[in-house]
Amino acid sequence: MDTASTSQNKILFYTKRITGAALLLALAATFFYSAYSKSGVKFQGFYLVSDINAFDSFQWTFLDLGINSILAAGIIARMMIGFELLLGIFLVFHIFLRSFTYPAIITILSIFIIYLLIIILKQGNSGNCGCFGDKVAMKPLAAIWKNVAMIAVTILLMYIYPVKPYKYQEFYCMALALVAFSMPFVVNNIDPTTNPEPYSKPIDLGLLYKYTPAPIEELRTGKHLIAFMSLTCPHCKKAAYLLHVIHLEHPDIPMFIVLDGPEAFKQKFFDETHAEDIPNLYYFKHTAEFIQLAGPGVPSIYLVNNGKIEYKGDYYHLDPGFLERWYRKK
Repeated sequence: MDTASTSQNKILFYTKRITGAALLLALAATFFYSAYSKSGVKFQGFYLVSDINAFDSFQWTFLDLGINSILAAGIIARMMIGFELLLGIFLVFHIFLRSFTYPAIITILSIFIIYLLIIILKQGNSGNCGCFGDKVAMKPLAAIWKNVAMIAVTILLMYIYPVKPYKYQEFYCMALALVAFSMPFVVNNIDPTTNPEPYSKPIDLGLLYKYTPAPIEELRTGKHLIAFMSLTCPHCKKAAYLLHVIHLEHPDIPMFIVLDGPEAFKQKFFDETHAEDIPNLYYFKHTAEFIQLAGPGVPSIYLVNNGKIEYKGDYYHLDPGFLERWYRKK
């Protein structure tokens, strides 16, 4: 082999190594940021603190997939975040790249693509898919292209960056896995209280029938979940999205949303929450009555039985299994 050929081979080798290392670090950074953005963690000075709001949408994804418990959905969501963190760590430390890490990345991203395609078929290409939590809003189709690009990078790395397994890595990979899977549970503790608070108070739902338009449904008799929300309230949007998710899986539970706020925000509210499939009433210009029904703050979510509130709660305490049992109870 002549000197020129040897020099070209060296240049090609180092080009592949440098390119591969850069792509690998970029891929790892994406997994780290994805786990961070969905985990409900933020920096406050030099400290990490929990921000449960950023975790909600990802947790509720598993309710949409048929999990009938907020607690179970929360555990699965934390495990998935831990798995993303694990993939990022394994990439950085070059752990089982060809035998496990690369195939695992392709598999998990393919599953995400299938889920996103289902979302598009059910809801269209609107709203935030939650791939990067509340940090970066991304529509489902954009998220699909992002995942396709990551799969392409992974396949390229399989050919240009085939690092041999390190000696004894099967031992210290267990410690790294323990750190990755425990971190989401440490920074975002599980709240085992998932049921609404017992409450006994009559509610004058006749006020909703005082003006035109009025609810088509008869809310004054029977059992109903009634939610009072503002079109401009970010927590109301989260609550409305959760109710939409529960409604898809439990359409038999009667739900009704009473909305207040400027009409210009109405379409945006439904675009973000997809809650237009839940019967609702736009109750604008009746502020005094709205406050009398909802109380001083929103969202106000009540489980009403024949005009009497039996339970109240926020969207953290709307366990689908509990709602189903409450509705079925005679």
